Amino acid sequence: MNKDVEYISHLMRRAGFGATLSELDKYCDDGYENTLNWLLNPGEPGDFSEDLARRRAVGFDEGGAAFDLWMNRIIHTNNPLEEKMALFFHSLFPVEYMSQGRALLNQLDTFRKHCLGSFEDMLVALSKDPAMLLYLNNNDNHGNSMNENYGRELIELFSMGVGNYNETDVKQCARALTGWTLGNADYMAVRAGKNSFDPYGSISWHFEYRADDHDNGLKTFLGETGNFDGEDICQIIARQPATARFICKRLFQFFAADKVDDSSQKTIDLMVETYYDSKYEIKSVLRTLFTSEFFKSERSLFARVKGPVELVTGAIRLTESSPGPESGTSGANGAAQAMGQGVFRPPSVEGWHEGKEWIESGALVQRVNYVSNLFRDRENSGVRQIVSRVVGNNSEDLTVENIVDNCLNLMGPMRLSEDSRMHVIDYAGSNRHSGIENLNEEELEVHISQILGLIAATPEYQFG
Repeated sequence: MNKDVEYISHLMRRAGFGATLSELDKYCDDGYENTLNWLLNPGEPGDFSEDLARRRAVGFDEGGAAFDLWMNRIIHTNNPLEEKMALFFHSLFPVEYMSQGRALLNQLDTFRKHCLGSFEDMLVALSKDPAMLLYLNNNDNHGNSMNENYGRELIELFSMGVGNYNETDVKQCARALTGWTLGNADYMAVRAGKNSFDPYGSISWHFEYRADDHDNGLKTFLGETGNFDGEDICQIIARQPATARFICKRLFQFFAADKVDDSSQKTIDLMVETYYDSKYEIKSVLRTLFTSEFFKSERSLFARVKGPVELVTGAIRLTESSPGPESGTSGANGAAQAMGQGVFRPPSVEGWHEGKEWIESGALVQRVNYVSNLFRDRENSGVRQIVSRVVGNNSEDLTVENIVDNCLNLMGPMRLSEDSRMHVIDYAGSNRHSGIENLNEEELEVHISQILGLIAATPEYQFG
């Protein structure tokens, strides 16, 4: 197996949502370092105008269209890492759909804007985000009547983790965030009842700071004292060692491996060092991770269970079942939600429990069936391309083993256990067609597409 192809396909699965055959060819020509630089410096994402989506989606003006809009962008974006980071922060800072589709799409824009910048800036932007203000009730956090919901989660779930603060810190954080609220909230609440994406009818909640509702008293937070406001609090949080460890560990688990052990701690330590050297810049931290020895090692390759959104969109991209933004998303969001991860549908403020929990549930059958059906469908142009290459690569040596190995290379490259590989080879060489070498062109192409579907149904395909 070509190591360059293996490493670049690994990078695209982790830093994006996989690559089509033609994309992978280009990235391999560019090389690993150039591909990484491209990922870390996103440009124009492509055309995802709402009028284009509205033409294909009946009922688009209903708030639920936000789900399909994002999935469509994930599948077709020119900036895969930007969307992968938006998914990362959506999981780290989860907000549930509240019939405010516009607010959620605006939050995604905030994630895209700050996802590769300073983590401090991200925390400030999050604390001013209308969807988050509504979800965790900071719009009800007043100078004379505190609401601690957002202040607590900002420290515990979003930045530092349990055990690195006390209850006094929670109260002081909430005090600093008083007056951070929604502008013209009563009027906007009435308008929300007629929420629409239409250019002349859409609403857009916005942040407002109300000085007369802010607690201006001295506050002592994480050992520092001053007349702090929300920006001061985020600055103090960002420089804490607990914060550096927290965000670097979460990035490692999302992009490198589900489990953190002694062998991976060295890489996380390097990420923490980069976090401080770069003034908390996420781009620099990711570069350290993606260029680390660990990331290209056997400990990282196929060491993460694909989340439902990754699984679904990765299969759609490789099979090209959605060839353009105007063609829909093959029911992507509904499929991911049935597997346990519908976008904007987190189970709680803790986000999703990831890793092997994705496949230790009744959703495993749905995961297998969905991707297997995509790879069996020769109507999908990506499937036709894979089949064509397999046939071309084996035109002079048409053996079952060569066909299976070519399918594996073009679907990943993928690695199967010896048992799984033998099961696929046994199926591929079954006597239903009196020998694979006796199949006509049409029969051979059908048979190869069935082999692709079987490979997608193996346990190994669940990892990426």
